[in-house]
Amino acid sequence: MMVKRIRIRTMFIGGCITILFFILITRIFWVQVVNASFWTAEAKKTWSTTVDLKPVRGTIFDRNMRALAVDAPAYTVAVNPKRIHELKLETQIAARLSKILNKPEAEMMTLVTAKNKDGDYYVQREVKPEGWMIDQPLGDKVSAYIDELKDKVGKNADVGIYLMKESKRFYPNDELASQVLGYMDKDGNAKMGLESFFDKDLAGAAGSISYEKDRKGYKLPSADEIYKPEKDGKNLVLTIDENIQHFTQKALKEVYDKYQPVSATAIVADPRNMDILAMANMPTFNPNKYGDTKDMSSFKNNAVQSAYEPGSTFKIITLASAVQEGVFNPNELYKSGSMKVGGWTIRDHKRGGWGEITFLEGLKRSSNVAFVKLGYERLQKEKLEQYFKDFGFGQKSGIPLPGERAGTLLLDSSTAVATSSYGQGGVVVSPIQQVAGVAAVANGGKLMAPRLVKEIIDPTTNQKTVVDPKVIRQVISPETSRKVGEYLEQVVSDQKIGTGRSAYIEGYRIAGKTGTAQTAVNGKYSADKYVVSFIGYAPVEDPQVLIYVLLDQPNDKYAGGGSAAGPVFKEIMSQSLSYLNIKPSTKVNDANKDNNKNSSKSSQTANPAAIVPDLANMKLNEAKDQLTKKGITFETIGKGNKIIRQVPDKGTPLANGNRVYLITEDPKNITIPDMKGSSLRDVLEFCTLLDISYTITGEGYVVSQEITKEENQVHVNFTLAPLNHVADESKGEPPPK
Repeated sequence: MMVKRIRIRTMFIGGCITILFFILITRIFWVQVVNASFWTAEAKKTWSTTVDLKPVRGTIFDRNMRALAVDAPAYTVAVNPKRIHELKLETQIAARLSKILNKPEAEMMTLVTAKNKDGDYYVQREVKPEGWMIDQPLGDKVSAYIDELKDKVGKNADVGIYLMKESKRFYPNDELASQVLGYMDKDGNAKMGLESFFDKDLAGAAGSISYEKDRKGYKLPSADEIYKPEKDGKNLVLTIDENIQHFTQKALKEVYDKYQPVSATAIVADPRNMDILAMANMPTFNPNKYGDTKDMSSFKNNAVQSAYEPGSTFKIITLASAVQEGVFNPNELYKSGSMKVGGWTIRDHKRGGWGEITFLEGLKRSSNVAFVKLGYERLQKEKLEQYFKDFGFGQKSGIPLPGERAGTLLLDSSTAVATSSYGQGGVVVSPIQQVAGVAAVANGGKLMAPRLVKEIIDPTTNQKTVVDPKVIRQVISPETSRKVGEYLEQVVSDQKIGTGRSAYIEGYRIAGKTGTAQTAVNGKYSADKYVVSFIGYAPVEDPQVLIYVLLDQPNDKYAGGGSAAGPVFKEIMSQSLSYLNIKPSTKVNDANKDNNKNSSKSSQTANPAAIVPDLANMKLNEAKDQLTKKGITFETIGKGNKIIRQVPDKGTPLANGNRVYLITEDPKNITIPDMKGSSLRDVLEFCTLLDISYTITGEGYVVSQEITKEENQVHVNFTLAPLNHVADESKGEPPPK
């Protein structure tokens, strides 16, 4: 009986084992055969790894291939609380990193002693935000502290502080063209401007590399590797000129500080192709420190994202339309002062007017009545509105920037038609629309799309995509364009009654128009809030530079387009004409004929200008030898042995007495040389390069310079005079009277 029970028990246990074995075999078959592919894939996840390959974001250059936005090295600081605890350095490291990174010491101590929910010290914690994406100088300070700790703990020791190398967007010129460029936030997102608009081109495409590894993380020698190369972003070459942008912002900041307007805007363009040479706004911001910006209006690009009633600068459009239609006779008389339209009395800015005057005088004096007669009475609503549309108003200009305003055209009443003829009431425009419209008046009648990007370059293939200038339509004839330019020239040149006389520049033919528009507040025009502006171009016989300056509500209610915006226009225009080597106009007054003859004779006998060679990246001795052989005077700036930069640039004709500056070290570390004999262009390039505050007195070439220092800020006042003046002074002779 006992034996039988043992047999039954044995058979039962054996049967259970058999069943369990069968289940195990079945499970193994199911896993290794039926679901083999699934579990193989899951296993590979544990022994394979993928490393992301980040592309380099494309560089943004100005028209002369000077970098405005680049990728630069950056570092993120991390700490290892576990290791720091082992070294018993919590207090010391918290205090030192707090000082280096400017992070509250209590917060730093919390980081270096951080524990997880189980009470164990973390092995890595990033120091945010103060230690996140820091630049090279700050990274060097952290690295120096790590080395200092290693000297105490051990050369190869882990001291619990790590610098993780990354990259971030860097803007070499800080605030320069910031609203145009935009910025990248610390998460790598494109914000505003060209960074946002061309993000797909600039960003490129990420790559990756996948391979199998052993349990220590090393790549297996026989493992297959899957490699997908990254594709670096494309580079943008802009129409912006760094130097013109620099002195546009400088002039704009000065008037902004003086009048404290809500905002100030300036645009510089080449009317021949609508290349935007500069676009500036105040207030502004530094894209390298965008988080420090307290005034959110600093991020707004008012040149394209705001729209205003333009005021009298818009009379240029009405004038061009009237001349094209043959209804403007400059010598025809009309009664100034006031006139009634639809029960509304329209007045000139001088309440009683100037009596009976010609339409040309009405233009010079900026008479509203004159333009109501031209626009409302003679062109009439349908034709006037069509011209406004043909000049691009009421529609976006097409500039490649986000957030452009289309403005409005609402000529829904006789009063709106009348007031729109002088830039108020039924018309609201953006500054970029105003520039495009007046450029069409200047360039022979062609409305063109604003061009901000010249080329898009693939850095891998070096293939260039050229963005050609785009003509939208012919609005007026070249003959009309010529006539209007001559009329507008008198607004500036007539120093007695011309409202634009503050923009007059000796030796150049300037066409321009002032604007002072009342600002609407709660549906009514304010008695003391204005938008004041000035727009003009030069030289009249061959327009190459067009500038628009606008101040929104300056703090002086008596500040007008002529008194506030006109001098800014003049400063930017005079510097731009000199910088671009645009010669004075050939049309001169009789009183200057003898002087011009003498100038011609002296220029004929002068030695031909030498052409500056390309010296970039050349050894200093080689550059000196090359310049000496060409008979070019030079001055070395800095103590380096290699040319980092030269002023003026390669290919520049060098006038007699002028010299080449060879810069051999970081511009921030060098002193200001004696620039006597240098042209205005060279002064501007040099001061821009060194970020020097400066003022210019006179025109021509440097005869003297005065350096002053206030609160660690260096300022230089350059006095300029014509070339023969410089030559006479260099000989010890008195300047000509």
